[in-house]
Amino acid sequence: MENRPELFAQHYAEAGMVKKAVLYWGKAGHRSAARSAMAEAAAQFRKALDQLALLPDSPQRQRQELEFRSALGAALQAVKGLAAPEVGDAYTRAGELWERLGSPSEFLQVPLRLSIYQMNRGELDPAQRLGEDLLCLSSRRNDTAGLVLAHACRGWSLKYLGRFALSRSHLEEALALYDPVSHDLLLHQAGTHPRIIARAFLGIVLLCLGYPDRALAQSSAAVAEARKLAYPRLLAVSLALSALPLSLVGRNNVLAECAEQLVAVATEQGFPQWRAEGTIYRGWVKVPTGSVEEGMPLYAPV
Repeated sequence: MENRPELFAQHYAEAGMVKKAVLYWGKAGHRSAARSAMAEAAAQFRKALDQLALLPDSPQRQRQELEFRSALGAALQAVKGLAAPEVGDAYTRAGELWERLGSPSEFLQVPLRLSIYQMNRGELDPAQRLGEDLLCLSSRRNDTAGLVLAHACRGWSLKYLGRFALSRSHLEEALALYDPVSHDLLLHQAGTHPRIIARAFLGIVLLCLGYPDRALAQSSAAVAEARKLAYPRLLAVSLALSALPLSLVGRNNVLAECAEQLVAVATEQGFPQWRAEGTIYRGWVKVPTGSVEEGMPLYAPV
């Protein structure tokens, strides 16, 4: 049953045993997400939500919906892209439920990921507010895990605004607060690793502040740590973020290897946005070597 929860979910749904169907479609979705089968996970979370809609409204049902909407949004970010409208639909509804249920600490990924969605759509003011609100909430609760996520979120959004010194301050605070023992569960709870992503963003910020050597060191550390975790989605993100400093300082040999690895993992796992980014960097590497005709079409990958 634990190995094939989707089979039991289907049987329970056909038998009209809605609560059981909800339970096992949810288990199937989480199991698929854990092995980075994100398209499959998205389909299973949608089926869990379809079954859940058949139950009477209650705080318990709302909490289950919050769980599934949040997980669906994370899966869709991988298979549709960080700024896809479907992602916004999932996280907007999850955000409404999160606030209605009193902003439970175990779902701090909801405002974080909604903020990431907004950043990638250029909606920087609401993204900023979400980070600020998360920081205030976590400070009131003295929630160190929440503070790690909040400082990382603030650092990411400030980078997009070009406020690099303040971005650096928040990213370094997230790194200083992060405890590998007590915050290890954030990878599974938030669907991201705040230390790794903070380091990758810090690499970009340090380069913008004029510290190329420190920037490359942070980027390299982020990729190395992501490799150890064997979490494909995290590896793809760290490679994509680390490619930018490499491209800007002209480390084309290292960038070429980074781009190839990014394309490989994104193709294997079905991550179209990161596959496109890797393909663009492959083109970037070819142009300076004189292979302009070969490199230019890669700037507009399908």
